[in-house]
Amino acid sequence: MLEIRPNCECCDCDLPPDSLDARICTYECTFCVDCAEHTLKGTCPNCGGNLVARPIRPAAMLLKHPASTKRILKTAGCTT
Repeated sequence: MLEIRPNCECCDCDLPPDSLDARICTYECTFCVDCAEHTLKGTCPNCGGNLVARPIRPAAMLLKHPASTKRILKTAGCTT
């Protein structure tokens, strides 16, 4: 099950569970659409995989399986 991480690893902007601006790789590294498209050019800086839109977990299911609250941030910044 996806962790649904709460923030962009590059710029630390908030990405709530229902955000259409979240992008993830197969390892669930999470980035905002701006960082994913412009800074990272669609490639995860951690694994080299592609970044795609994160699915939305329905609100009712968030009650049963809440999103993660653990923030992950690349302290050295993001580059591909």
